[in-house]
Amino acid sequence: MINIHPKEMKGSWDQGYALDVHTISSTMIGYNEFGHAEFDTLRSELGEMVYRLKYRGDKSAIAAVVEAVVPFVQNWGIHPDALVPMPPSKQRSFQPVLEISAELARSLNIQLHGESLKKTKATQQMKDVGDYRARTAALEAAFACDQALKGKAVLLFDDLFQSGATMNVAARTLKEQGLVKSVYALALTRTRN
Repeated sequence: MINIHPKEMKGSWDQGYALDVHTISSTMIGYNEFGHAEFDTLRSELGEMVYRLKYRGDKSAIAAVVEAVVPFVQNWGIHPDALVPMPPSKQRSFQPVLEISAELARSLNIQLHGESLKKTKATQQMKDVGDYRARTAALEAAFACDQALKGKAVLLFDDLFQSGATMNVAARTLKEQGLVKSVYALALTRTRN
């Protein structure tokens, strides 16, 4: 079982957590033959699983991630009716957040609402946008939510929590447009301790 170190996240949601830091340390070790910087990176156990899944396409990491997340959610003291994955910011043939969400919803025996929260306009990846205000401005009106979740408690799920801008806008959209009863935010990893 993967060890996790949850930390509470504050935002537009009712309560939220990031389960562990993503990267513990990263030291530049030089440049490769193409002139790109190379790093010796140490990740948390969960951070390594997310990295393997997201950047190496290692689907075997899904089971380990779900095995770490399920007990945390079960002991959290919340009772979500549905799991809503954050819509991807980058189109890939394989969407890690959606894949984990499907297994997580099945394991928690709650509904998966992968289409209720949608991205309505293209935005840059938020990791490429400088500060929180710029991220929030870029995300305004970027999401839409149907009312299939009206009156429900929702677990909003993502793989990485950086500044919180994306999840904050998504949580507000779920509450304002989707008319959900409550939003609980859960990110697998966070960029800072």
